[in-house]
Amino acid sequence: MKYPLAISSWDETEGNAISQVIGSGQYTMGSMVYQFEKEFAAKMGSRHCVMVNSGSSANLLMIAALFYRKEDPLRPGEEAVVPAVSWPTTYYPLHQYGLKIKFVDVDLETMNYDLEALGRAVSRRTRLVVAVNLLGNPNDFDVLGRIASDAGAILLEDNCESLGAEFRNKKAGTFGLLGSFSFFFSHHMCTMEGGMVCTDDEELYHILLCLRAHGWTRNLPKVNRVSGTKSDYEFEESYKFILPGYNVRPLEIEAAAGIEQLRKLDLFLEWRLKNAVLFKELFGKHPFLGIQKEIGTSSWFGFSFVIRRGCGIRRDRIIGLLKKNEVECRPIVAGNFTKNPVIHYFNHEIAGELKNADWIDQNGFFVGNHHYDIAQNLHWLSKVLKEV
Repeated sequence: MKYPLAISSWDETEGNAISQVIGSGQYTMGSMVYQFEKEFAAKMGSRHCVMVNSGSSANLLMIAALFYRKEDPLRPGEEAVVPAVSWPTTYYPLHQYGLKIKFVDVDLETMNYDLEALGRAVSRRTRLVVAVNLLGNPNDFDVLGRIASDAGAILLEDNCESLGAEFRNKKAGTFGLLGSFSFFFSHHMCTMEGGMVCTDDEELYHILLCLRAHGWTRNLPKVNRVSGTKSDYEFEESYKFILPGYNVRPLEIEAAAGIEQLRKLDLFLEWRLKNAVLFKELFGKHPFLGIQKEIGTSSWFGFSFVIRRGCGIRRDRIIGLLKKNEVECRPIVAGNFTKNPVIHYFNHEIAGELKNADWIDQNGFFVGNHHYDIAQNLHWLSKVLKEV
């Protein structure tokens, strides 16, 4: 492809780090994972981080942890508010833990919550508001945080697409009680597969440690907020199961790669922001395509387009032309997720209309952004789109 959607951000440093892990003989979760968690927490300004095997698992553990805290835990049937445009694993854990999912429309420009629609949808029945920072773009947490707080609802963040984004000089993924991150191949930094949960809450941190590995107490501190004080008799304590957990542990080689990637993250983000400047110059006043409106400082996961209403242009015509000219593209995340057949399994409600989510679903697409200079790619894209 002349303009690919995603490309590797690795060089020999990640390979060398992985080789050292292989040479050590310690492959499963160990010292590299703990080092990466510590360094990632410092980078994000978070007290605690727990690495898992994917961003999807990070979302799963965030929801699960709230069911096992001692005071005011979540319960099946309670209401969780979500934006209608996101990736499936924003929603699946909510369904899997028996929550009622309320879908809210998004803003056509920011592609995050339509904040007026959110304000109407949230009520005293709402226990959970899930903020999804879409395609690198943070939400307006001044407004969103106030809406959740006024309703007495828990705020969580799915920040899997927006590593490095900031709102008022605070990292996206650290505004909620818990926040998730993904290190999949196409994301801002890559550990092959891998994810992280950040939180400042010590009890939730200990619950996450327990749930990550079988629900046993082995990985908990001696004195902890889940089991109390652990026995010194390691033979029995190492096989004491206290919560119905999972095995979503990461590998040492993933963490080793993550440590190297984290050291490069600032440069990766710098190039993404430089590319975004040119993108906005080329397409900010496009006659028939709208681009994503930045909130705070986006980390620009990709560059999205939405066909303007009333212009008479069909998306399939654009997609065909891009494919012909070797520009790789895809729908905006999963479009309006309520259009998918899987929704029939959910206990759900749609708050009002989803007009913007529907329009994005039928008329949106995005192209890649990368960790290096893509000026040539963007100029090529501009040339191709002039043929429409």
